[in-house]
Amino acid sequence: MNLQLENIFTGLSEGSVIPYLGPGALEGVTNLSNGSAIPADSDSLILAMNNGLPMAPKLMFEFPRAAMNVELKRGRSAVNRFLDTTYRDTKWSSSELHRWLSQQNLPFIIDTNRDTQLQQGYAGVPHTLIVGTARLSSRAFRFRLFYYDGSHYAAIEQEAVNTSLPILFKPLGTPLPESTYIASDADFVDYITELMGGFAIPSFVKRLRQNKRYLLLGLRLNRDTDRMVFSDLIFGASKPAGWACLPQASDKEKRFLAKQNIEIIPLNTRDFLSAAKEWNVAFA
Repeated sequence: MNLQLENIFTGLSEGSVIPYLGPGALEGVTNLSNGSAIPADSDSLILAMNNGLPMAPKLMFEFPRAAMNVELKRGRSAVNRFLDTTYRDTKWSSSELHRWLSQQNLPFIIDTNRDTQLQQGYAGVPHTLIVGTARLSSRAFRFRLFYYDGSHYAAIEQEAVNTSLPILFKPLGTPLPESTYIASDADFVDYITELMGGFAIPSFVKRLRQNKRYLLLGLRLNRDTDRMVFSDLIFGASKPAGWACLPQASDKEKRFLAKQNIEIIPLNTRDFLSAAKEWNVAFA
């Protein structure tokens, strides 16, 4: 095993490296009723939202743009119903990567997918859940906090958070325990604005993330939206700031990650998981 991976696994075990999950982390997860792949990346989400048919080219560019179009034409409830049906009501196979992560006793994980695989992995473990929110005029902050006692979630405020428990951060939402999503262009404009202003991240996370490194798994960074969310969430990272498992990185991704001081490792999530299992055996 090379030194890069040794440093990553050691950092994960020490809590100094924070996993940051993108759509590729769900590779291999399938619908238990028909075997279809879970929609996670932009194109697959758009097709699933439009009954398997492509939308206009300008809408196919990015899921938030397509979701905004649906919201304007059919109302926000149509977007929420689609995401609830996809991630709450459909039964999916279990993700090996998420199972492995949940077995490592990690203090903090950021998951930019809207599914519940990570929460399922921590179903028997008390933890704190942070869920991103947008366009809620009644709230000063753009997040909600929940305490999970091993069987149920309960809404809490920042002052009640037990920072010794694992923290699961779902910035783009989840259907559990309550259906909340960052999905459309309008959501992202509001959420990213508040991220930049510091109102979309709890104060205990701002302290926790200082001088940490990150491990990007399954995240492509060719789109501005993903880059802006990522760069704001990792503010205060150490230098160098970590690694990105990214096979066949584009020139745009290479430039962005170099600017962020993040090293590219040309592995997909399957390759990373295989190496992770070898490491667990070697250090058991």
